[in-house]
Amino acid sequence: MTIIREEDLIASIAEALQYISYFHPPDFIKAMTSAWAREENPGAKQAMAQILVNSRMCAIGRRPICQDTGAANIHIRYGVQARTDFKRSLQDICDAGTRQGYLRDTNPLRASVVVDPLGARKNSGDNTPCMLTVEMVEGIRIEVEVAAKGGGSENKAKFTTLNPSGSVADWVVETVETLGAGWCPPGILGIGVGGNADKAMALAKAALSEPIDLHDLQRRGPSNRTEELRLEIAERVNALGIGAQGLGGVTTVLDVKVRSFPTHAASLPVGLIPNCAATRHAHFTLDGSGPAEFTPPDLALYPEILLDEASAMARKIDLDNLTDDLIASLEPGQTLLLSGTLYTGRDAAHKRMIDMLDKGKALPVDLRGRAIYYVGPVDAVGDEAIGPAGPTTSTRMDKFTDRILSDTGLKLMIGKAERGPAALDAIAKHRAAYLIAVGGAAYLVSKAIKAARPVAFEDLGMEAIYELKVEDMPVTVAVDSSGNSIHRTGPEKWRRIPAL
Repeated sequence: MTIIREEDLIASIAEALQYISYFHPPDFIKAMTSAWAREENPGAKQAMAQILVNSRMCAIGRRPICQDTGAANIHIRYGVQARTDFKRSLQDICDAGTRQGYLRDTNPLRASVVVDPLGARKNSGDNTPCMLTVEMVEGIRIEVEVAAKGGGSENKAKFTTLNPSGSVADWVVETVETLGAGWCPPGILGIGVGGNADKAMALAKAALSEPIDLHDLQRRGPSNRTEELRLEIAERVNALGIGAQGLGGVTTVLDVKVRSFPTHAASLPVGLIPNCAATRHAHFTLDGSGPAEFTPPDLALYPEILLDEASAMARKIDLDNLTDDLIASLEPGQTLLLSGTLYTGRDAAHKRMIDMLDKGKALPVDLRGRAIYYVGPVDAVGDEAIGPAGPTTSTRMDKFTDRILSDTGLKLMIGKAERGPAALDAIAKHRAAYLIAVGGAAYLVSKAIKAARPVAFEDLGMEAIYELKVEDMPVTVAVDSSGNSIHRTGPEKWRRIPAL
């Protein structure tokens, strides 16, 4: 019997994490292409086009699909008869693979894991520890699933325990309607039913790695209750009209995956975990013959998309000349191309700015009449001005919005997904506006950034404030100066009665 070597598992995990950072699974490309072709809302169709173009660019350039390169989720099915030379714990071995995968010079991935979550929340610097689960199975091989899960979609995970007679479909649909667009639809819903609380969530997470086959299922029809549930949930969720990036549209989910497990007679536990448009996972098996090999997807899978045609109708905006009249003229759903000076700032930077304002200190950057972009970019390589730099979920900045607008004179905010009531009120009160970039198009967005330099809070790493010089950066007006939101009007327009 051959021996599975520790170094092969480490090398395979590292290579898998690199591979999934820039290659979408082929089934996802096909499903997104199909959804793009069917989409009827021009804004949603443009968002999906950007996701597909970004995906192709990343596949060619070997750079991350999304700036949030995720926490490393590793699930191992360990054959009980497998022979290995392992000397360390599986956690240590998989952490070594994660470390090598994230710190590669040619394609450094953003470290997002913080240690001491109840304290200082200091970044580990290498994205360890990975989130490891292990299952002992029969056989002589070690099967590994590697996924990179971003915070935007992971933060939307939900759990409930229904009565045994409760409706799983009703709960899922009602829950998805409350999630907003922070999970970057269109994506996949993983649903776990049964077991107990931790088992249901584990089932939901595992379901996300199954092949996308919803359209095949729709064509042939269901053969069991699980498939009936998948079809019902997919139809009802898509009928909500949420659409790509929450702009309203035909497709919100590309697939719904359901796994179940026996449970207590008094319970019906249900876990729900969405996967975003940066769906990233790979699977490999080690049998002692060496490290795993990964085959890139065929670039012929991608449709021919000319983003220039959609951009031809976009309005060009000079960020260095943001007047009150210009801000007031912006309309929800309008496509803009931004050029000029743009500052970055996320949660940590906003908190630090508020602390300085509370102490009467001057901020290190003058935001009066300026725009701020909620982003934590990947480090640049080669001649890049900046690494992939897609937007982060804007609702995390809602609690800071009124104070920042009132005390700094900021005019524009750019991020992803909807804003909450407090932020909408603040935007209307201060006659500002909020724009969205497409989540899942980070490399495409970064190509519009021609220069970048840190100007404040450099100790925060990727959460430091940077000054960016951008040229024709594509965005959509999400909230106008009166507080009207496309994330409310879009889904309302595209909502329909499910065809059940």
